[in-house]
Amino acid sequence: VQLQASGGGLVQAGGSLRLSCADFKRTFSNNAVAWFRQAPGKEREFVAAISWRGGNTYYADFVKGRYTISRDNAKSTVYLQMNSLEPEDTALYYCAVHTASDYYVTSSYRYWGQGTLVTVSS
Repeated sequence: VQLQASGGGLVQAGGSLRLSCADFKRTFSNNAVAWFRQAPGKEREFVAAISWRGGNTYYADFVKGRYTISRDNAKSTVYLQMNSLEPEDTALYYCAVHTASDYYVTSSYRYWGQGTLVTVSS
């Protein structure tokens, strides 16, 4: 396992979760890292990305200021703090290492974690 995503679970609407993506094989090395999500029957979509040193962050429009991506390179871990969760946020959340130009498309990412399930009840 190169990337291990964790922190998902069942939460009520309006609640919060913090996802973690741990890098066990130095996959991050100087690269940006992103979170994507995939709901049942839908395509995988970009959620947020963070540059290697954390100085630049990028978010999907639907995040609306509810999510915060961060990283601790000393711990080889990237986080996604999710607040004000909505039932529409229910999905498998994946972390991935950025290796090409466009942050917002899956083809720009080479290494993927296994996904952690987030379920938001109404």
